[in-house]
Parts: sequence; structure tokens; C-alpha cells
Amino acid sequence: MTLLIIAYLGGALTILSPCILPVLPFVFARAGQPFVRSTVPMLIGMAATFSLVATLAAVGGSWAIHANEYGRLAAIVVLAIFGVSLLSPHVASIVTQPVVDFGNRLLNASGKSGSARTAASSLVLGVATGLLWAPCAGPILGIVLTGAALQGANLETTFLLLAYAAGAATSLAIALTAGGKIFAGMKRSLGVGERIRQVLGAAVLAGVAAIALGLDTGLLAQLSYASTTSFEQAVLDRLHAKSTADAPSKAASNDRTIAAADTKRPFRSDLPVGGPAPSLDGAVEWLNSPPLTTEQLRGKIVLVDFWTYSCINCIRTTPFIRAWAEKYKEQGLVVIGVHAPEFAFEKKIDNVRKAVDDFKIAYPVAIDNDYRIWRAFENSYWPAHYLIDAKGQIRYHHFGEGNYRQTEQAIQDLLREAGSEMAASAPVSPNAKGAEASPDLRNARSGETYLGYKRATNFASPENLQADAARDYSVAEPSLNEWGLSGSWTVGAEQATLNQPDGRIAYRFSARDLHLVLGPGPSGKPVRFQVTIDGKAPGADRGADIDANGDGTVTATRLYQLVRQSGDVEARNFEIRFLDSGVEAYAFTFG
Repeated sequence: MTLLIIAYLGGALTILSPCILPVLPFVFARAGQPFVRSTVPMLIGMAATFSLVATLAAVGGSWAIHANEYGRLAAIVVLAIFGVSLLSPHVASIVTQPVVDFGNRLLNASGKSGSARTAASSLVLGVATGLLWAPCAGPILGIVLTGAALQGANLETTFLLLAYAAGAATSLAIALTAGGKIFAGMKRSLGVGERIRQVLGAAVLAGVAAIALGLDTGLLAQLSYASTTSFEQAVLDRLHAKSTADAPSKAASNDRTIAAADTKRPFRSDLPVGGPAPSLDGAVEWLNSPPLTTEQLRGKIVLVDFWTYSCINCIRTTPFIRAWAEKYKEQGLVVIGVHAPEFAFEKKIDNVRKAVDDFKIAYPVAIDNDYRIWRAFENSYWPAHYLIDAKGQIRYHHFGEGNYRQTEQAIQDLLREAGSEMAASAPVSPNAKGAEASPDLRNARSGETYLGYKRATNFASPENLQADAARDYSVAEPSLNEWGLSGSWTVGAEQATLNQPDGRIAYRFSARDLHLVLGPGPSGKPVRFQVTIDGKAPGADRGADIDANGDGTVTATRLYQLVRQSGDVEARNFEIRFLDSGVEAYAFTFG
């Protein structure tokens, strides 16, 4: 229920996002029409079609991508005709006459000619709008689509997407109701009904042009990244804080001290009880430890960390997890990393084992390739931290990066509650380097971008992505937060694979750090590459995985830090050129 509410609120927030602009003309073109017979059918058609297409795109293969491409073309044609009909009454008469005749024949017996025509035409426009609508994937829609990709096609996925679309439809309905009253008043007082109709027709054609040119998933998506993300994250934090306990969760205070008089009686933390901890059964393998069970861990304080090794947010959290595991080990803390893969390559246990060594992780790691532990905890995030007390009850959780001081205070509280008499100490402050260093969020204007067709956005090459087939691509100069390929590539569901040497990837970004998840492909043969920033060697702006000349080598499938701007953060043109074929590129992340 909580996720349904979150999805609904996330959809409602899209009215604040620039990505909604291209579909607004289609919606407002129905202003002044009967709300029940015109507005409601259109919004229903839009919500239902978006939910169906998004479900197929999240869990389907290349056939779903092709089907949606044809649907978008048909929808563009339909809405273009609709826009022209608004501009010209003569064209409108020609276009609508067959629909009018059909509706009249259907409803002659009931005497309701006209009502079905209005509802049917509105429903068709709603379906077309749903095929074209590409909302910006903020944190909330990202959770829904990630869950769909992990769990496959099911009723929960469809209901969540319907809730998201229903939220958008609700905010659009409110805006349309207010707009309809304004238009009606203008018609009555100024007698400019025909002029308003023509303006709306021009707006519809402008919306069609914006979508046909890809502005709805390019320029507007980059504007939206900073506009609604903070609102959506606030919704997530607020609702999830209430969902795991009968009483509101209380963040542990970092300033709490224990009075001398209180030391005579057992310490009791005020962290709420969130129910018994789920089972840890289901891991396909354990690293650094034999399999552990919740029964074996009774009497210990357990920190469960859901992570995956190429996730930049998880990587930046790892230094704190390591430090806590070491600092509080003798006091009774057990840290368990639950590795739940996002990409197929992260299911390879040897890859995870190497990552565990590279990150110097000494605590137990459960390989949750089948997501059984993930589902048992009803988790939806990388990273996610759950604290379990000595009685086996969940007492604290935190999703994402940050809140390190509060999390450490919660660890201390539960250790004291379990009987530890440790002395007060300052929170850990790990010396994180490279990709593990904390992000510069104040200057981050670029967001995670996937290169596989299942979740690819903001693609700037003039050639459309062709699923699972070799194709030559080219790219000139992408706009901010757009990327493109050049050379011969095969774009799969999760990654883009270079078929011949001298292939390139370009991205215009604005952030301190740029990372790219890369792999050498099935052969495992190292792939050499060169990075340039604004056409020059990176020099002092190089990332941890290249030298000052921009040279590096892909030797394993993992996240590579390629840029760390040393001065003021500004928009830059990034390009990576691969000297050898076979490389696999998965996702950009920033910090």
C-alpha cells in the first residue's frame, strides 16, 4: 500500500516537471468540453496506455521496443491530424465525419448521439497521448521500473504504474478544470472562441514537433532532473519513515549522552520496533563466512547492507560499512552484506568475489542472485541498511547514501541496549578515495544514464537505437545530459557492445565526477581506451582509473571513475574512444 501511495504522489508531481510540457497541449485542447464525456475518457486512455507500454518496456525484450516505436509514430500522426483540425474547421469536418456517422449509427436507438462521439474521440486521443508520454524518471518512477525489471511482469508492477499514471491524470484533471473555466470566461467576455481554438491547434502541433524531435526525453529531461527530484525524495523519506513501525520512526540523535544516574539501570533505546527480522535463507552462496541464520545471530546487533558492486551509491557507502564493522566488532556488531545484482554480470560469483577483495570487505556477504532475501525484506533500494537488535527485531533502516552519523548512533544505542559498556567515541570518518569519496551534490546536474535499450534515455545520435543488432552510429555534439555512440555497436537490453575498434561514446555532463560501468566482454580480453574532456587530455581532471593523458584499460566488469574535476564544476564534453573491440558499456553515474 505504501508503494502505491508513493507511486501515486510521484505521478501527481509530474505536473511540476518540464517533461509534462509536450502533452499539455493535447490535454488543454479538451478544455471547455464536458468533463465526464471528454476529459475523463482522455485521461483514462492516457493512464492505461502509459501503464501498459511502461510494463512491457520494463520487462519485455526488443519486440516491445519495436512495438512502442510503431505506436509512437501512429500516435504522432493521429495527434498531428488533431492539431490541424483545430486550426481549420474544414479539415475538422472531414476528419470527424466518419467518427460522427459511426457514433450516430451506434446510438440511434438510445437517442444519445454525440455523447459517444465525444467519449470515443477523447479516449482515442488519450491512448495516443499515453503512447507519446515519456515522464522524466525521477526517484519514484525509478523505483517502480527497477522493481518491474527485478520481479518481471506481474499485477503489482501494473498496479504501481497505474497508480503513477493516475496521479499524473489527477493533477492534469485539476489543471484542466481550472483552465477550462478560464477559457470559458474568455469566450463569453471576448468572443474569441475561434482564435483560442486555433492557438490550441498550434500548441498541439508544437507538442507533436517537440516529441518527434525527441525534446521530451532530451532537453526537457535535463531541465527536470533538478526540478522534482528533491520533492520526490522528500516523499520517499516521509512515507517510508512511517511504513515500518506502528509509531513514527525516530532518528537517533548524535548528541545524546547518558546521565550518570541512568547507568544504574539497563539502557533502553527509543528506536521503534519494526517487527521480526526476515529470514536470511535463499542466498546462492556466502563469501567470507559460512551461511548465517537469524537464529544464530540472536544476541548480536546485525547490520544488513543491501548493495551491488557496480552501484556508485553503494560504493560510496562502503567505507562507512567497513569502518563500522571493524570498530564495533568486539562490541557485538555483525555486518552482513547482501549482494543483490542489478546487471547480469553482477550475478557471476567470481565477479562479486573480486569486488569484495578490491573493496577490502572482510565481513560476510550473502550472494542473493534470486532476490529471495531482497523480497523477504520487501526492499526496493541500493543501498539499503537495516539494523536488527539482539532479540531479532528490526529497529532502524535507512535507504540510500548519507545519514551516517544517525546510523552509527543507532548502532551504538542497540549495542548499549544489548549490554555493551563501550565508552563514548566520535563517529567514524573514513579516508575515502577515488569512487568511494562522497559526492559533490551541490554541483551535480547530471543523473544516472543507462546505455542498454531497456532503460536508455537522452540518446543523441541521429540513428535511432536498434535493439540487438549491429549498427553504425554517429554523434556530433550532444546537449547537456545527452549521450551518443559512434562506430559499430550492438545495443542490448542492458549494455552497448562495440563490434569494431575505434568506437566512441560521447556525453555532455555537469558534475564533479563521471563514472562509467564497463566490461571487457565474454572473451575477457583487456580493452584499451582514451578519455578526452572538451577535446583535450584530462590532466588534473582525470579520474582514479586513468592517467593524466586519459589512457586506461578495461580489465574487469566494474565501475570506472574517469573524471574528477579539480577546479570549479562546469558543463564539459566527455568522450571515450576504445582502441579495441569487444567492450561492453552499461551505465553512466555522477557525483
